[in-house]
Amino acid sequence: MKQIVQIDLDGVMVDYEEQIRNGTLHKNERGFFLTMRPIEGAIEAFHKLHYSQKYDPYILSTAPWSNEWSWMEKRIWVDTFIGEKAFKKLTLTHNKQMLRGDFLIDDRPFNGAESFEGEWIQMGSEKFPDWDAVLNHLEV
Repeated sequence: MKQIVQIDLDGVMVDYEEQIRNGTLHKNERGFFLTMRPIEGAIEAFHKLHYSQKYDPYILSTAPWSNEWSWMEKRIWVDTFIGEKAFKKLTLTHNKQMLRGDFLIDDRPFNGAESFEGEWIQMGSEKFPDWDAVLNHLEV
């Protein structure tokens, strides 16, 4: 049986901080999430996990309640950048601790990440500064 890997979208798959710094839209505006760029190595990492014999990757994210378009835009982003490999593998929630899985790859301890039942891999930390470090840890 494959191990489940939950991968956060903002700050792990997409460069949310870069969008905040340099984007022309505010996070509460329509189109904000559609203009985000992938983090270096993120798309390739998802594909490696997807094609591995060991892992079954899923994508999760929270979305601001103040931006009614964000939920749809995040789904469109996943479809655009990852495509059919992520078909029906996106979960939008504010309660990450409710999700099941063996690993959670997330950059921040919010919305239940610190209470996730499996191993929390903190992207951007000293131990996991990038996708190469994460994939090495998972032995992919």
